[in-house]
Amino acid sequence: MKPELRQLERYLRDALGIDVTAAPWPYADRLPHFVKERYAFARMRMLETPCLLVIDSNHAEESPAAVRKHLDLLRAKYEGEVVYVRPQVTAYNRKRLIEQKVPFIVPGNQMYLPMLAVDLREHFRRTRLALPAFSPATQAVVIYALLNDVKEELTPLELARRLGYAPMTMTRAFDELEAANLGIATVRGRERCLRFPDTRKETWAKAQPFLRSPANKRLFVRQGAPLPGIHAGLTALAHYSMLAPPAYTTMAVSREQWKKYRDRHKTIEVPAADPDGLEIQVWSYPPALFAQKDVADPLSLYLSLKDDTDERTQGSLDEMMRKFGW
Repeated sequence: MKPELRQLERYLRDALGIDVTAAPWPYADRLPHFVKERYAFARMRMLETPCLLVIDSNHAEESPAAVRKHLDLLRAKYEGEVVYVRPQVTAYNRKRLIEQKVPFIVPGNQMYLPMLAVDLREHFRRTRLALPAFSPATQAVVIYALLNDVKEELTPLELARRLGYAPMTMTRAFDELEAANLGIATVRGRERCLRFPDTRKETWAKAQPFLRSPANKRLFVRQGAPLPGIHAGLTALAHYSMLAPPAYTTMAVSREQWKKYRDRHKTIEVPAADPDGLEIQVWSYPPALFAQKDVADPLSLYLSLKDDTDERTQGSLDEMMRKFGW
């Protein structure tokens, strides 16, 4: 069974208290070619309701209007409910899917199933709040492994040297990754080891519920002494895509960098619209750790902008991630 189906079954069990089992749908080969190429299919019964799961694992999101058309086509061929399943959906597209009345499940994050006639919004809010986010150090391990296509087993001491954390912090990161079913821990001699069993794209999708924006704080200051940071935000996104550069520059720094800079230089906060303003993002892990030259890495950048509702930003994020070498 594919990892996303295991995750879906686990999510439904945790969120709804029901045991479900996904099974192959034997009629998928009869579908139009463009539908077979885009989606995988499975069937299951949810609360006594037969459902066809339409699983979209492509990194680039399809527009909600197109998803609605595809599901309407499938409803003509399946006597039951048709549910869209995707590892991650932007906040903007979640809203549009609901407006289009498209039943969907984002395992570990949210579901919208109007055909079950159950108001689950409060339940989902509690579930999402209860979902533990990775610590900044654990998120740094995930980003490091994905950017570097790490296939070998890692030890806390090796990672501590590479990432600049204490070995004990890396041991706790191993605990979090194992608990989230992202990593498999073993013991080699006296050393604990961890490896990522899935492909980078699968690991990225499975990690989404646990990953957060690295930008803990955002503020605008008047430009003054050079800031020892890296380009981030829309400034960095313009580097990776066809997006036009913003009117102001965005720089990312670590907490330690920002504290030293603020203590040494007089900083004057200004409104966001100030033409002399510089946006500063204070990150939970050092942005220079994974920077490509002086630009934030694409995965951390995606996480920092994924909830931006501007369609141009979302389109540019999709463009950037399509170029990422999975």
